[in-house]
Amino acid sequence: MSAPATFVPSTFASLIAPGFFSSGAVRTALTIGVLVAIVAGVVGTFTVLRGQSFAGHAFGDLGSTGGSGAYLAGIGPLWGFVIAGIAAAAAMEAVGVQRARGRDLATGIVLGAGLGLAALFLYLGTTATSTTGATVTILFGSIFAIPSSTVPWVLLLALISLALIAILYRPLMLSSASPELAAARGVPVRLVGALFLVALALTVALTAITIGSILSTALLIGPAAAALRLTRSPRAALASAAAIGVGTVVLGIVLAYDSNTWPPAGHAWPVSFFIVTLVLIAYLASGVPAYLSRRRDSREGRDANAGSAGASTLGAGGETTGAISTVVR
Repeated sequence: MSAPATFVPSTFASLIAPGFFSSGAVRTALTIGVLVAIVAGVVGTFTVLRGQSFAGHAFGDLGSTGGSGAYLAGIGPLWGFVIAGIAAAAAMEAVGVQRARGRDLATGIVLGAGLGLAALFLYLGTTATSTTGATVTILFGSIFAIPSSTVPWVLLLALISLALIAILYRPLMLSSASPELAAARGVPVRLVGALFLVALALTVALTAITIGSILSTALLIGPAAAALRLTRSPRAALASAAAIGVGTVVLGIVLAYDSNTWPPAGHAWPVSFFIVTLVLIAYLASGVPAYLSRRRDSREGRDANAGSAGASTLGAGGETTGAISTVVR
């Protein structure tokens, strides 16, 4: 490998394997990874708020259908993921997604049919050609293998998803908290939900090319769930989810690149493994502040003679936290 670039500080050079900053594949991976992490954080926050994590997971699994179909047809997997996602969104909307129970029913029906097609496409693809590794790439991703020509399309799809969320922000927030209240105020709840499904489908397609179709839910849900545990306002949650996602993706890429020099040398670990593991660590760490707060409240509760002023303050804080928790759920 080439020596590290001269502008890299010695501290970072000792932590990052040589050639990291001069590698075109790494630069492409970082660009796509950061874009995808930002979109996944924003859309994932609303996915958690709306209780549609199962739908996000289903889009990821159905991405294997589109990815395997694209491989069989000889086109880029990104477009297979996008087409499968949009088709799945349309199918879910047609079956019925007005209520939570209807969403789960529609998701389950579409998911079962889609996975059956994925099995067929993967079988045909692996038996009809001699290409190896396609199945692993579709299911688990290979961000270092994405060509730089894909970056403009990733940017376009990311902007479309973010634009949909920006346009729908207020009605989407209201319908996420209370669909009945939103409908009473004249919000077209079904249309808002359908457009959100489009944004969700595009986002899952982007995460699928990053860490694979069956692991894409981790990047979609994990940072958002962690951010909602750490923040008290929707805007702060959106920014925090994007920041957590970017951090896990960038660090995951660094570790995956470095792993090529770990024993046994020349056998790099998958990027998706590092990203998913870091997302899990971030989510677990996000629960520490609440745990410490409960411990502190428990110690204070054991004090026999708490002042009335202190009790009132704690009560107000509890009401605020409870209200926020209710909206998040």
